[in-house]
Amino acid sequence: MPESSQPRHVAIIMDGNGRWAKKRALPRAMGHKAGGDAVKRTVEAAKTLGLECLTLYAFSSENWKREEGEISDLMNLMRRFIERELDAFVANGLRLKIIGDYKAFAPDIVEKLEDALERTKDGSRTLAVALNYGAQQEIARAARLAAAEGEVSCEGIERHLYTADLPPLDLLIRTSGEVRLSNFLLWQSAYAEMLFVDVLWPDFGEEHLRAACEEFARRERRYGGR
Repeated sequence: MPESSQPRHVAIIMDGNGRWAKKRALPRAMGHKAGGDAVKRTVEAAKTLGLECLTLYAFSSENWKREEGEISDLMNLMRRFIERELDAFVANGLRLKIIGDYKAFAPDIVEKLEDALERTKDGSRTLAVALNYGAQQEIARAARLAAAEGEVSCEGIERHLYTADLPPLDLLIRTSGEVRLSNFLLWQSAYAEMLFVDVLWPDFGEEHLRAACEEFARRERRYGGR
């Protein structure tokens, strides 16, 4: 696709792990594991397609309401993913960025995340992962910080968003056929293109990301104009 029509920043609401497992009569933990494999494929696909930034919704601030066993499975999956993929991130020039209050996790996970942030800080492409994230909370936090500086304005709020150092969001994708934002990047999505696809997240891969970027290229972005 022409360079001018290529999205710089794509965000994905990764939905459907539980349904994927249920369709196969498997435990939900197996769906989350398969979802982790889809993350790896999609990160590799983002590099192939030349995306500057990929943002993934991994754990929302509302996910703490899930059953304790499922939360434990997700935390263990996070630990293993960091351990398994960190060297590859460094080798491939990928900068990890966390959006959300990740310090609410267990101390060993916080330590692993901060080690990953330090080791990948010089990467030329960005993988932003939303952990313990909620967009309404993010906006409220940014507004408080802007007010402390003396003025609440759009510019002031944007300076204090977790994504302030990322390119503007171009394309937001949600898998599994659900059509809602689920408290994800509400401010950043103001003029983003949106695409809701039926594929369950564990089945997502390069062909789906490529098709989404091609759909983005066919759209005319107006930003409120005609």
